[in-house]
Amino acid sequence: MNDKSSLSGPWYRGVTSYQWLVLFIASLGWIFDVFEGQIFVASMNEAMPSLLPKGTEQNTIALYNNIALAAFLMGGAVGGVLFGMLSDRIGRTKTMVLTILVYSGFTCITAFAQTWWQMAALRFLVAMGVGGEWAVASSLVAEVFPLRARAWSGAIFHGSSVFGTYLAVAAGQWIVRNPELGWRWGFFVGALPAFLTLWIRWRLREPDKWIQARQTATHDRSQSVGRLVDIFRGRLLLRTLLGVSLAVIGLATFWGVHIYGKDMLRRHAEQQILAAENISLDEDEITRQQALLPHAQTIKSWEMLGMLLVTTGGGAGLLAFGPLADSLGRRGAFVVYHLGALVVALVLFRGMEGVSGYVLIGFLPLFGFLTLGMHAGYAIYFPELYPTRMRGVGAGFCFNFARLLAAFVLVLNGWLQKEGFPFRDAASMISLLYLAGIVLMAVAPETQGRELPE
Repeated sequence: MNDKSSLSGPWYRGVTSYQWLVLFIASLGWIFDVFEGQIFVASMNEAMPSLLPKGTEQNTIALYNNIALAAFLMGGAVGGVLFGMLSDRIGRTKTMVLTILVYSGFTCITAFAQTWWQMAALRFLVAMGVGGEWAVASSLVAEVFPLRARAWSGAIFHGSSVFGTYLAVAAGQWIVRNPELGWRWGFFVGALPAFLTLWIRWRLREPDKWIQARQTATHDRSQSVGRLVDIFRGRLLLRTLLGVSLAVIGLATFWGVHIYGKDMLRRHAEQQILAAENISLDEDEITRQQALLPHAQTIKSWEMLGMLLVTTGGGAGLLAFGPLADSLGRRGAFVVYHLGALVVALVLFRGMEGVSGYVLIGFLPLFGFLTLGMHAGYAIYFPELYPTRMRGVGAGFCFNFARLLAAFVLVLNGWLQKEGFPFRDAASMISLLYLAGIVLMAVAPETQGRELPE
């Protein structure tokens, strides 16, 4: 039975300087992790066309962009499982170093891509490190922080991701948009996070919980660490299926709904420019693209503003999940976010056609808040579902194997757009997945106020 008095007082009471350091370093790793993923989102409208034959239609470009995004999801699935298992076996800090070296190195190499398939292949390799880093860092934070602070620290850890997107927005605005530099330099700076590994090896030690689990495993083979098959046995099977299903919903809607929020301002700007040029939206694509070409930098600025607004709202939503999960429980917080995300997505994509840019600017932060906020729940909830000896592989499998399943949604999304299906309709259809997230909470175990299982 839990000592209720241990949960009283402010969440940060008793948090040590070392625990703060762990949170800070884990968050830095996650920030750079997200940057490596989002730099493609910030530059895909420039990078992919340059890797395809001149004159390739926009719908075809959208298909190849979605293939690259799908490759990123599949790489995350592989890396999340492999590095999650490795972290249970050799330790959290050692594995975190490896994941950061993988994602920073291959992001840098992406600067030299010459074809669309090279871009997709390198996105896969980058994502292996990205998926692995999340699995390791989320487990590390959960194991180091006390029960009272677990939800808040997990939310802060995952909420730090917005700074990675801010870095990608800055790179999109000042590097990708700069004709003297371009998208290749945006990827080239991806090598910088590798220097973080020196600090990790210097300052961080393995969590006591992991050390104890490792020692137990040496004397009891039934308690072996990092075995993938163990997360599919007994009561953990249901938890694994639940975690994967939640993450599929979150990742499919992130890439199929959330990131398209930024494009609303881009498309609004394009419509305004075409109207000023007296060019109808019904004109052929070549005519429209020729009219928009002189305004490319202005359109890019509007796109980056949309990305900034959605990300800022998303960051607030991520931070808010922690206190909400402590107040309503993990299940209650997930219900609130999934229901809210469904509403704002349908309003944005189905009810805001032709509204002014000012209305979009005011609405996009709320859209970002609700469509991204539930992702902090994965960093809080998934480590709470598994014992220490399989926490890395369990949390990593749930969050990252879901990328593989979500990749099929992205390919479907790209195919629909290639066939002329309006992106608003595609995003609206995918947003219906939020309903499944609400249904899942009916069978989800509540972990609020409970110590991590051993």
